[in-house]
Parts: sequence; structure tokens; C-alpha cells
Amino acid sequence: MPTISNRGNSLPASPIRKLVPFAEEAKRKGKKIYHLNIGQPDIPTPPSAIKAVQEKDIKVLAYSHSAGFESYRRKMTDYYKSFGAVISHEDIIISTGASEAILFGVMSCLDPGDEIIVPEPFYANYNGFSIAGGVTVKPITAKIDDGFALPPISAFERLITSKTKAIMICNPSNPTGYLYSKEELLALKEIVTKHNLFLFVDEVYREFCYGGEEYCSVLTIDGLEEHAIVFDSISKRYSACGARIGAIVSRNKHVIATAMKFAQARLSPPTFAQILAEATLDVESTYIEEAIEEYDRRRKVLVARLNEMEGVTCPTPKGAFYTFVRLPVDNTDNFCKWLLEDFEHNGATVMMAPGTGFYATEGLGKNEARLAYVLNIEDLKAALDCLEAALKVYPGRI
Repeated sequence: MPTISNRGNSLPASPIRKLVPFAEEAKRKGKKIYHLNIGQPDIPTPPSAIKAVQEKDIKVLAYSHSAGFESYRRKMTDYYKSFGAVISHEDIIISTGASEAILFGVMSCLDPGDEIIVPEPFYANYNGFSIAGGVTVKPITAKIDDGFALPPISAFERLITSKTKAIMICNPSNPTGYLYSKEELLALKEIVTKHNLFLFVDEVYREFCYGGEEYCSVLTIDGLEEHAIVFDSISKRYSACGARIGAIVSRNKHVIATAMKFAQARLSPPTFAQILAEATLDVESTYIEEAIEEYDRRRKVLVARLNEMEGVTCPTPKGAFYTFVRLPVDNTDNFCKWLLEDFEHNGATVMMAPGTGFYATEGLGKNEARLAYVLNIEDLKAALDCLEAALKVYPGRI
């Protein structure tokens, strides 16, 4: 029998999706599941964007330019300008979701054997795509008791070797909801310019900031023009996850020229989805404003309720729509599976993402989990009822 590649065997399973078979079996048995495991917004996609696709008269569904529609990329420059980033359309490559943008970035900038420093807990695909490229992730642990703030720069310095080529962050963070301040970004600027590193920043959630906090994009920081590489997406901003439209953005011409080779190899991003994406740029600002208000209401309900539960620690997220919590259980991988297989409350249960899959350091995250507040408030309250009831009877409670 032919053998699977070492690369394939070493690729970790998604912590967000690995429990899906257990959820499907629970549903077959008639159990209702409240999905807090995945960042799938329930906010309606802008009707005008869907209408743009429906009304497009296309006789031949052709390839687009490998970098994406020029008209779309030109309109994106106005979007970036709206928050102070001066970008040319030639600095943008449209990708099939932010995931492909991350893959383009890693493959363009790092060789097998190179190292990338990533604060953990992190979005699991950073680890997966790095492993796929033969790149070593060097984790630096952000701690729940510090609200997952950026670790000291001295800790980054200790990890840097001759093989280190990049630092990667998500701002605001998936999975923790932490929002990096301008001061923290300037500290990262100092270290990447000092050591001549790339700074990868996943800015997919940039609109979603709460409590009066202001967002700062690395695209607005002088001196990072050759270092900063941004990953973007319409998935969360316009509740269009299924469109699979993202972008890699950088003023580093060599990076963009190299990423174009990968873009050409996959031919082009999807045409219909680009039509929808371009139309989102004409959506009224009230769409985003109302979405932010709705997520903020959910955030407040979730955080308050979780911190009322005995033994639960939940930092207050300042951005995105996730929180990362510490639970009074022996192992959240077991707990999350038990919730689906063996527990129900009023005919329902809750699905979460176990914390271990968001860490590279062995042993961390065993009593932590990520929750996405993407349900309406009534369902969110019902999900929290399930969780509270489950924690009272779970055999592995500590």
C-alpha cells in the first residue's frame, strides 16, 4: 500500500472542525446543537452584493486576471485609504479567502527550515500552512491572566535565530479577541526592522473593535513598507464566508511579484465571488456599524455570563467575535467531545473549539476553549445555559 507523505501526516487536524463527526451523529439522534465552535456570522450578507451577482449578464464564465479584477483592486485602494493606508492596486493580489493569502505569504517569504515566531494561542491555520511549507513555528505564549496581551519584546529577542524570517500576528485576534495597541505594533516594528524580518498581520477582523478602542493597521505605520504583509478577507466583514475572497497586501514589490507566481499557478480567484466582493465596497457604512453594535451586545452578554460561572475565567475581548476561556475541567478535548456524545440540556448541547489546537507548545490549552459569539442573543443565552449545566455534572470537572 502506498504511504502518505510525512507532510500530510504531520499536518494537524482543525481544532474548529475535528469534532464535526460527533456533532453530525448528535444531530442524527435529534439533539439541537448551539454552534459556538466556528466563526460563521449569522448577520445577513448585504443583499445588494448578492443582487450584483444575480443580475450580472455573463455568457462565458471566464478566468479573471490572476491578481483579481483590476476594477476591484482599484476600489480596494479607496477602502484602505479610508483608514489611512496609502496602497496601490498593484500592491494587492486577490486570493481565494484569507487562507490562500496566508499560504501565498508563507510560501513567498520562507524556505523549508526557516522559522516564524507566532504568539499563541493562534489561528490554527498559521501552524498548518507553516508545516505544509516546511517552516518551523516558534511559539511565544500570551497568557490568559494577562488578557493575552503581546508578550515582552525581550521574549521575542530570545527566540530569534539565524533561521528566523518572520513574525505573525492576528489583529484583532482570532482566537482570543485581543486587540493590539499602536504601541505594541510599534514595538514589533522595532524588532522586525532591527532583525530584518517580515511582519505578517492578519487584519480580517479590523472593523470589529469595541468599547471605544481604535484600530491601527500596520499599513499605516511608516518604516514597515518593506516588512509588512497584510492578509485580508470579506468573509467576516460582510458575512460572506462562502465567497472565499481575500487578499494579500504589501508595498514590498518583491513579495507581491513572488506571490503572483503562486497566484498564476492557481490561475485566478473565483469570478462570481469577485463580483460580489466588489459590490460590497458600495455597501452603506451603516451595515458594518450595525453589525458591530450587534456583536458588542453579544460580547457583553457572553463575557458577563461566563465570568458568573464558578471556576470559569473569561478575559474581555476588545475585538473580533471570539473569546478564549479557561474552564474548570481536566481536558477540553474530552469535555467538548463529551458535550456532543453524552450530554444534553433541554434537548440541546453546545459545540466549542478545544484550546489545545490553538497552541504549538505541547500541553498548553488543555483547560481552555474558544467560543465564537455568532448566535443571536436568545440562542447565545440558551447555549450558555447548556454550558453552565454541563460544567456542574461533567465527570472530569476539577
